[in-house]
Amino acid sequence: MSILIQNGRVITATDDYHADIFIEDEKISLIGKSLKMEADKVIDAKGKYVIPGGIDPHTHFDMPFGGTMSADDFESGPRAAAFGGTTCVIDFAIQTKGESTLQGLDTWHAKAAVGKKPLIDYGFHMIITDMPDSRLGEMRTLADEGVTSYKLFMAYPGVLYVDDGTLYRAFRQAGENGTRICMHAENGIVIDEIIKEAVADGHTEPKWHGLTRPTRMEAEGVYRSIAIAEVANVPLYIVHLSCSDALEEVKRARMRGVNVLAETCPQYLFLDKSYYEKEGFEGAKWVMTPALREKWNQDELWQGLKFRDLETIATDHCPFCFKEQKELGLETFTKIPNGAPGVENRMSLIYNGGVVKGRMDLNRFVEVTSTAAAKAFGLFPKKGTIAVGTDADIVIFDPERKETISVDNPCTHHMRVDFSAYEGFEVQGFTETVLSRGRVIIEKNEQKVEGGGNFIKRALVNSRLD
Repeated sequence: MSILIQNGRVITATDDYHADIFIEDEKISLIGKSLKMEADKVIDAKGKYVIPGGIDPHTHFDMPFGGTMSADDFESGPRAAAFGGTTCVIDFAIQTKGESTLQGLDTWHAKAAVGKKPLIDYGFHMIITDMPDSRLGEMRTLADEGVTSYKLFMAYPGVLYVDDGTLYRAFRQAGENGTRICMHAENGIVIDEIIKEAVADGHTEPKWHGLTRPTRMEAEGVYRSIAIAEVANVPLYIVHLSCSDALEEVKRARMRGVNVLAETCPQYLFLDKSYYEKEGFEGAKWVMTPALREKWNQDELWQGLKFRDLETIATDHCPFCFKEQKELGLETFTKIPNGAPGVENRMSLIYNGGVVKGRMDLNRFVEVTSTAAAKAFGLFPKKGTIAVGTDADIVIFDPERKETISVDNPCTHHMRVDFSAYEGFEVQGFTETVLSRGRVIIEKNEQKVEGGGNFIKRALVNSRLD
């Protein structure tokens, strides 16, 4: 199918110009002024921005956690992402401790194949829960399969936590393979001790989730993971950075030339720890890890985005319904499933909070929501930009349209979860039409096709520096 997009303002991470775009066979084949082409479909984008589809490099669909499963699977999650202007996600396959990472990859491929295929393209990081010397070769095989990044945890002892020896071993192998490490950096061992003290003192309300995860323990984890990555000589990516303390460690490392990137998330840019103080058990909706922080941290994170110490904005979309799932923790915050929804709201939130509020320009908006993730994780230039030969993953974005984010607003909530983390937020800037590899998948808030998303094998992201 051929498509001609006319009269739009094309915005990439580096460019800003008016042009028409002709799409054929899933790719952009021509960009020019006033194109006179025969096309199966013509889209008039006058007054709209034409931008690369968003890339969310941090989602958790169909993920087991805390005795339940994240509410969005590989059908509902990608659909919600698409409605919000995201055309590619990188989710996380999980290695069961003691078993092969390759078996974990097979399990997640099977999850994505159940029922209708995902609406948009997707990739996988691999969560490593152990890595003895005898299985290090699996990491090379994963890279050959297009899984070129791995996530390890300093948090959740007894579940996902790995010790420093395992970290170093996996880091070193990842560096030798030309792949990237993603790091959940919090000192889970100390945090567990703080939690024990709180529970022993009778502190079981949702607010204690935040009070038992101090920012210094995130900063310590960031510092330690950077130090290990330096010695192992591997490119590092800090996930869901939430606070000024942790950001300072990234700044110091980058100033001395360390290959470390960091992401933050909308929840840390727009929400704060006061949400845990809501009446009754409602604060459980925002129990996530890292926890929400004091509001003043938000200005520091926006500055980090401005000066490029933070490179990407992901969602860490890991939704659990308030009823039945979050309520597993009614007796104690330690049993509340950690995670919150947001994959659908990211683009509008960041446009409103970034561009409309004067914190970033249009090019930077595209960079932090698409291009930077594509470059970090081996997708660029196939994805993350608008150029001849790239995948036709394109969003036609209305910079003037306003919507109020709500679980009751059918324009802003297609996620399979019974609340919105951003309930009542008014945003300016909204996705109108979405193309995934040249298919119109969303148009005027209606889904136009089923399935069609592909698993994307990602390229190697870095060669070892020695």
